[in-house]
Amino acid sequence: MSIHVVLLAHTPSPDMVVAGSARICYSECSAVELIDGFPDRTRAVRLVDSLLQSGHMSPFEHANFTFAVDGISRVCSHQLVRHRIASFSQQSQRYVKMSDAAVVVPPSVASSEEASSVFRGAVEEGYRRYERLLELGISREDARYVLPHGWETKLVMTMNARELHHFFTLRLCHRAQWEIRHLAREMLRCVRTVAPILFTLAGPSCVVDGACRERHSCGHPFGSMEELLEHEDA
Repeated sequence: MSIHVVLLAHTPSPDMVVAGSARICYSECSAVELIDGFPDRTRAVRLVDSLLQSGHMSPFEHANFTFAVDGISRVCSHQLVRHRIASFSQQSQRYVKMSDAAVVVPPSVASSEEASSVFRGAVEEGYRRYERLLELGISREDARYVLPHGWETKLVMTMNARELHHFFTLRLCHRAQWEIRHLAREMLRCVRTVAPILFTLAGPSCVVDGACRERHSCGHPFGSMEELLEHEDA
């Protein structure tokens, strides 16, 4: 797969910001004193774990993470924007001329020589029609209508830690579509490097709760975070 994810920016010391923010609910001290003077990592771990166990997730909204994403399809980006507690800036097909026949090929198609031929033929024909429309003076914003949903795109998106937990719950489940599941896994790997306490445990209910909460289970749940992170989508 060609998906590439980079963590562009994040709230400084996100683990401590969330832990310190939670303490303000139960203390007479000022907010600055609580966050700047948070005592130690061990207490932060205990506090964040308590927040997760109790479902008290509002302090997680104080930590933000901004990602650069390349190589996903517009099928995937259409699913992304359903997560409303997030900000998106996406490459515009209105202003940027699409070059070559750059599409994401589903594994089910790539695994079949005949299916790949049918798929690639349709994509190349669509792109030829796109270029012809441009030659005829049709604007990019109208010519793009003949391009397939699988066309590659790139974007920058920002989510807070609370929404990321929600995103990982839904999109790392086996029942999620393969492309957004792969994207979610790369994003989780990124945030765990800078906020290991906040994301020690994240993902579908089979991992977080030890039991599937889906109405219709996939039948093959993940057994651990390690299995989840090491899994490669076919």
